[in-house]
Amino acid sequence: MRSIHADAAAPGPRGKLHQARVTLQMIKFSHTIFALPFALLAAFLAAGGPPPGRVLLGILGAMVGARSAAMAFNRLMDADIDARNPRTAGRALPAGLVTRRYVALFVVASVALFVASAAWLNPLCLRLSPVALAVVLGYSLTKRFTRFSHFVLGFALGIAPTGAWLAVTGSFAAAPLLLTAVVTLWTAGFDIIYACQDVEFDRREGLHSLPLRLGVGRALQLARWLHLGMLLGLGILPLLVPGLSWLYGAGVITVAAVLLYEHGLVSAEDLSRVDLAFFTLNGIISLVLAAAVIADLWLDL
Repeated sequence: MRSIHADAAAPGPRGKLHQARVTLQMIKFSHTIFALPFALLAAFLAAGGPPPGRVLLGILGAMVGARSAAMAFNRLMDADIDARNPRTAGRALPAGLVTRRYVALFVVASVALFVASAAWLNPLCLRLSPVALAVVLGYSLTKRFTRFSHFVLGFALGIAPTGAWLAVTGSFAAAPLLLTAVVTLWTAGFDIIYACQDVEFDRREGLHSLPLRLGVGRALQLARWLHLGMLLGLGILPLLVPGLSWLYGAGVITVAAVLLYEHGLVSAEDLSRVDLAFFTLNGIISLVLAAAVIADLWLDL
């Protein structure tokens, strides 16, 4: 019977398909759902309705390229750390399901997709692409020297709506910058919740995080305040983008309810449901907001 390693190395279609599946699992491709809906809703806001298909295609390529590069680079940089952490030892690189060379090539290909998509969109997006790459790739190193890595991750996701706005209009505006702040606060909050699982491991490894610095209880309180700031930002958005109606308001209320439920799932004494709070509920939040904004704009056309 062939081993999983033999399949991964096989030159035929079956081996290639297996390696592609492992790669998508490694970079958590399904979690593109966190930032992509914010990019789409920003694009619709910038266009006042559906953007041109060419622009949407470019935004999709840029989002997939940037996130895939960031996640693969993170796995590459953290492979040795992941191997020592019981929670992450089964990831593809520590488990030997893919090679470092393969992951490095995947990073290069993903960066190429991002830059090509930025060039496809407009000259400003292309000029800013190195800045975006510095943020999304640089995050992977921050836990080694700062406890505020959660906010760097938040900003890495938060530049998505501003990038999408630039793709449509070619210029900056207050609305996408507010959305960047909203996504930054939201992501930092749920990443703090997620990091509560690794406090003891981070202490042993000499890594940095806010749960390690503050303690799990105070870190969870900070996450609540960050998510309250997110909701306040969403409440301000209609002042910058007139025309958002009750549909948008209903979406924000739904997000508030999901966040309340999310925080009710975890406590300093019980982190067993962190995965549900981190993955499922935050995916719902981004989809609800995008659907509310897009539906609102579509009904006004």
